[in-house]
Amino acid sequence: MRNTRTWRIAITIIALILVVAAWKHFSGGASPSFGKRMGLPPTTVGVAQAAYTDIPLTLDALGTVTAAATVTVHAQVSGVLKKIAFQDGQIVQAGQILAQIDPQPFEMALAQANGQRLRDEAQLDAARILLERDRTLLTQDSIARQDVDTQAALVKQLEGSVKADRAAESSAKINLGYTTITAPVGGRLGLRAVDAGNIITPSDAAGLVTITQITPIYVVFSIPQDQIPSIQNRLAEKQVIPAIALDRNRTNTLDTGNFMALDNQIDPQTGTVKAKATFSNKQGLLFPNQFVNLRLQLGSVAHAITVPISAIRHTDQGDFVYVLNASQNTVSKRPITRGHATVDLVEVTSGLSVGETVITEGADRLKDGSPVVLPSATGAPHKKAPRSKDNS
Repeated sequence: MRNTRTWRIAITIIALILVVAAWKHFSGGASPSFGKRMGLPPTTVGVAQAAYTDIPLTLDALGTVTAAATVTVHAQVSGVLKKIAFQDGQIVQAGQILAQIDPQPFEMALAQANGQRLRDEAQLDAARILLERDRTLLTQDSIARQDVDTQAALVKQLEGSVKADRAAESSAKINLGYTTITAPVGGRLGLRAVDAGNIITPSDAAGLVTITQITPIYVVFSIPQDQIPSIQNRLAEKQVIPAIALDRNRTNTLDTGNFMALDNQIDPQTGTVKAKATFSNKQGLLFPNQFVNLRLQLGSVAHAITVPISAIRHTDQGDFVYVLNASQNTVSKRPITRGHATVDLVEVTSGLSVGETVITEGADRLKDGSPVVLPSATGAPHKKAPRSKDNS
């Protein structure tokens, strides 16, 4: 009975020792060689070397494609729509004929105005002849001056009538020209709102059709207010800021263009300012009101020390990486300061030197001083950070 109790006490003490040892290991209190003393296997990791790379400075934003001009084509005169000369969705040029209103009533109005002008011009010519005759008789003291003055007034009255007739004739010509409806701007047509045979009037809310000018085309987007000085400096120096319109997945380039302008005020609720970029849209991939991802190219950081973004670890105290020690079998935790980043690379502004090897895979299982085995020892490929041509 006593031996059994002694064995239980011994087993309990051994279990407590093992628990304390495990707690020290996983809490970081173990020495670098503790894993080896405990017989724990080293962790297989992926590695890459810090290298010099040119980091492009970009600004990504969500934008909305906006047409350069949107015009609703209305009839200028009322009449029967006799002919439609376009297809829905067609690309048209400015001045191209879109539709024809029955011109006969306007041709008759023009003929009537022309006849009225000719009649009044004939009366004016006759009145002028009489006025000249009366003035001759007045010099011979053969007619009263009152009659001459009355005839002169009649001439002026007929001259006014002729001017009014000419204006009416010009108005009739304009109205006749309005029976041919043309495109005021070039662009893509929408769906027609009225069919041939209907009576069309200038007061129709939907008009005949809508034209959106798509070449060039704009993208409106918002940028953080912190980026305003950088953009304004480049605009003041007459620098061209390239812009790229990407699809929803940021994989395909829809078009390339240039930054155009900033709005004149910041939205206080979001801390952003609206901006506009222009694109030629020669292939027609940008569509009005389409949502796109916009990327501005604001320059680059030359000769930056970079590592793969998968090598960066995060804690409440800041960013760090695991650096492979010279012994090639242990790692050290190294605090760093991040800079600019791309999709797969990140700039390290302090805490790391070119040529040092960092851990890119398997770092979740590591501690400061943990033993590791390199990919070359297991036949896995050894990764290197991409280098620029001028790497040193």
